[in-house]
Amino acid sequence: MLETDAHGILSAVRLKGENVSQQPAPQLKRALGLVGITLFGLSYMAVGTVFTTYGIVNQVTDGRLPLSYVVALITMLFTALSYAAMVHKFPVAGSAYTYAQQSYGGTAGFLTGWLLLLDYLFIPMLNFLILGLYVGTQFPSIPMQIPAFIAVVLVYVFNVLGIKLASRVNMVIVVLATAVVFVFGILALKMAVGDPDAPGLLEPFLFGADGFSPILTGAGILALSFLGFDAVSTLSEEARHPNRDIPRAIILTTLLGGGIFILISWVGAMAYQPENWATVPQEMLDSAGVVLANIVGGEVFGVIMVFATIAGCLGSGLAGQVSVSRILYSMGRDGILPRPLGTLSKRFKTPVVATTAVSIIALSCLFLSLDQVAFMISFGALAAFSMVNLSVIRTYLFPKSGDGVRTAGGVIRYGLMPLIGFVLCIWLWTSLEPFTWVIGAIWAAIGVAIIAAKTRFFSRPVPKMDFSEVDPTELDPDAADPDAVVRS
Repeated sequence: MLETDAHGILSAVRLKGENVSQQPAPQLKRALGLVGITLFGLSYMAVGTVFTTYGIVNQVTDGRLPLSYVVALITMLFTALSYAAMVHKFPVAGSAYTYAQQSYGGTAGFLTGWLLLLDYLFIPMLNFLILGLYVGTQFPSIPMQIPAFIAVVLVYVFNVLGIKLASRVNMVIVVLATAVVFVFGILALKMAVGDPDAPGLLEPFLFGADGFSPILTGAGILALSFLGFDAVSTLSEEARHPNRDIPRAIILTTLLGGGIFILISWVGAMAYQPENWATVPQEMLDSAGVVLANIVGGEVFGVIMVFATIAGCLGSGLAGQVSVSRILYSMGRDGILPRPLGTLSKRFKTPVVATTAVSIIALSCLFLSLDQVAFMISFGALAAFSMVNLSVIRTYLFPKSGDGVRTAGGVIRYGLMPLIGFVLCIWLWTSLEPFTWVIGAIWAAIGVAIIAAKTRFFSRPVPKMDFSEVDPTELDPDAADPDAVVRS
């Protein structure tokens, strides 16, 4: 049986009656700095995604979309802090799968990773679906499946060629999408300043006649706009200084993304606020971004907004494919999923097999609906978020070594705050539609069946990563400098 360490370096294999030596497998290339990692997270969140749910949440909250974003940002910050704490402890690929595995054992880790796959596998599909639909609005004669298929192929090529090239492509896309959103903000503010009937500056942040309940409902819908910090955590083995930069990038991604969402929704509310969102036609709600762009900048700017959204979907799909391929790579490297998934290309130093598998699955976007994809993303993400919060409590307060944090500040940081994050995630999780729970339960049952077969009905331990023999300076060169630990 092959054994792997935290780097994924295969050791020599001893078979019956013979010794088989094996060259060390290639490692993921450490090429990303703080800026590149943060931009990956922002690209995954897609700064223009605020327009995807703009009309729906405004209708639910009667125009209080900015306030719902504030509530969602506060909620997600608790979980982002938990991710930052765990990635500092375990700076390797794997995200919530690794954290649950190290905190609660192989079975919990596998099931968490299995549920997380719903999130990661379906997010690229969602972006490719939206991309195809938006292309269809400008070119009705082209079936949406054609641009969606082209996007899948392009993303696959970029991912195989390497994380550095993918990072550069994402940087260009983020700059483009941010520029268009910035222009929208200027046009919207200009329109609001010249409109005597524009609402007050703070009105979008005040409660309506129905109180706080609609705001919470809106925040539940918006919470999944903050998935970028989870994507950041999967790049730990490709960051130049993971112990320092990954935790910072997680918090920066959450704060910057949330700030952009709040700002865009606020200037949009200042520029256009119908008297009653409940009376707005459904077709206008579904295409609120284009409608708003037409209102503040005319038809030409509306077309620009469409193409910027297409670019944003391509970038988010690219970041999503990178993230899920690393999850499969981590699980394949542990031997829980087929071993080929845990191998790297010797030429490109990328998980080609895992990337190929993800791209094949992504082709499902050619026949799935947006509703089906969105529901599964919600179920998988919130399940993973909940386990990460619980993992912080176990890792820092009740570690297996028995030497947990006992100071008042430590109990608050690693006990109370993750507990609040867990409760908030469970609250959002239970708000999902019953049909989502049926599909999610079936997916979880498949995961249990796989792990039962792998362990011969739990008679064998689940393979786990072993960090005990890993030199910290190999994971992070800064660890050789004692002062770097303090700075991080």
